[in-house]
Amino acid sequence: MASNEREVLLSVQDMTVDFGSRRNPFRAVNHVSFDIYRGETFGLVGESGSGKTTIGRAIIRINPISGGEVLYEGERISGRISREKDREVTRKIQMIFQDPMASLNERAKVDYIVSEGLYNVQKGLSEEERRRKVEEALTAVGLLPEFASRFPHEFSGGQRQRIGIARALIMGPQFIIADEPISALDVSIRAQVLNLLAQLQKKYGLTYLFVAHDLSVMRFITDRIAVIHKGVIVELSETEKLFAHPLHPYTRALLSAIPLPDPIRERAKVLEVYDPACHDYSVEKPEWVEIEEGHFVRGNKPELEGYRKVLES
Repeated sequence: MASNEREVLLSVQDMTVDFGSRRNPFRAVNHVSFDIYRGETFGLVGESGSGKTTIGRAIIRINPISGGEVLYEGERISGRISREKDREVTRKIQMIFQDPMASLNERAKVDYIVSEGLYNVQKGLSEEERRRKVEEALTAVGLLPEFASRFPHEFSGGQRQRIGIARALIMGPQFIIADEPISALDVSIRAQVLNLLAQLQKKYGLTYLFVAHDLSVMRFITDRIAVIHKGVIVELSETEKLFAHPLHPYTRALLSAIPLPDPIRERAKVLEVYDPACHDYSVEKPEWVEIEEGHFVRGNKPELEGYRKVLES
């Protein structure tokens, strides 16, 4: 389906996020804009400190934004909103956190951890209905219903992350922000969790914002990818198009860092190192341009001419 025919579920428009004091502010996200279509998995990739997690936390209203706005189903959900709208956002948008060890309350049983959100959003729920929902959520993520009576320390990292996914799932969300959901897991468990997320997306018609620093993982699960560097999105494209024609030097550097399974090719590989000094923006300022259909890149006129030549060759 062409992008102009698809329904935009979430729209981030000119988002800015600042931390620190007014005298000494730090800009973590700098005028970022993108749309996420209903039913897709949108990837946000960049190295540590690039601002990708901050964007996810700003969408779900954990971090306040300094400028711009976030629209969900065409309605603003950033800044001051009504209590009813806030409750609706809490139900429709959920987050899976990076560290399954730190994101679960060690003193609470799984039954309470998974259903905690229901206590706030569905206050009239009977105890029997609540327990049924917990059982359904645990079963959906491949855990036994009897696990509800246990504590988090009794589970492995992969099982803990499944509990975190169940906690998000029980709210009946439309949109899930997955913040590096596999980076803290053993390599052998990562594929299981990725497959689970893909299965849940098909079953429940979910839309994902998938935040990660590993492009090889992104290729497996995402439909489109936005590459972010120091709070600025530098390239955005369909996943396979980005891998076939990476244009921005930062994107190329990230791709060159992906290990190759062939030892001979890996030894012969030339690692690209990104140096921001390669851009001369003193005269020609950078623009955000659609260089080919669905493929956006940030650059000034001389850089954009070079990118077009790469695509034509």
